[in-house]
Amino acid sequence: MNEYKKEMMWSHIYWLSMLGSAGSYTAAAKRLGVSKGAVSQRIAELEQASGIALVQRTTRSVRLTEAGQALVDGTRQAYASIEQGFDSIRDLAQVPRGAVRVTAPVALGRQKIIPLMGRFLQECPEVRIEIELSDHISSLAQEGFDLAIRHTSTVPETHVAWLLRPCETLLVATPGYLARHGKPRKPEDLSGHNCLYYMRSAASPAWSFEPARRKGERQSVAIKGNFCANNSEALREVVMADQGIALLPDFSAGEDVRVGRLVQLLPQWKPVGVFGDAIYAIRPYSAYVPRAVNAFVQYLKDRLREPGDPAA
Repeated sequence: MNEYKKEMMWSHIYWLSMLGSAGSYTAAAKRLGVSKGAVSQRIAELEQASGIALVQRTTRSVRLTEAGQALVDGTRQAYASIEQGFDSIRDLAQVPRGAVRVTAPVALGRQKIIPLMGRFLQECPEVRIEIELSDHISSLAQEGFDLAIRHTSTVPETHVAWLLRPCETLLVATPGYLARHGKPRKPEDLSGHNCLYYMRSAASPAWSFEPARRKGERQSVAIKGNFCANNSEALREVVMADQGIALLPDFSAGEDVRVGRLVQLLPQWKPVGVFGDAIYAIRPYSAYVPRAVNAFVQYLKDRLREPGDPAA
């Protein structure tokens, strides 16, 4: 291959890397902003030029051959350096611009992130936010996300994490439910109540508590109830219908507790192991963070922080 043809293949190799991480021509085309046919043509041209198969096609997906993976692995760092260099030059304009691809949990995204988008887009009109709401834990690097909003207690050591705000888990019920069934006074009283719980596995459900303001042993209580879901928004709706007691994150239940629509129960006990202790913005480590990503993270930190929260 002469030097001219090699130079013609640089973009083809980048498209091959996108195909390898996306796992299908359709997904790669979406990430590149081109047609599926264009991706297929580029890959065919690259295979013809290299004289070897780079992609193994199946009826459901595609994956790179050993040669294709070797080519992608050998050029990954070079393309990352080019991308970072271009982004740093573009940011010299001092104005955040470009696309920021974000993934966030459904309930947290709907209740806390989406309501903030209008003002951010007004303040940063040259930034385009692409947000995917999903409770699936995505691989940021493989799926092409710039940022993940996570409600968690731990963050990967290989990622950069910005604390957006701390969170509490609240044990709550409506005044109507408590008027009919009474208020639990200690964790073991919950065994006699209809407990609406977050579905995590087929194991028998149990809630654990630690003393909130003193040292003491953790208590675990086996609970039962006639409703469970893998979404805190769904749990909140059923709780608000006077159907039982539930553990909810404070971003779902805090306002209802403040105005009296929900009652916080057992405030002297801290629920543990159900929801995360904080909301983070997370991205894979890199030496350079685009200005648009920084602007979006700072905006979320400023807007999500509740009165009295410690500085993030």
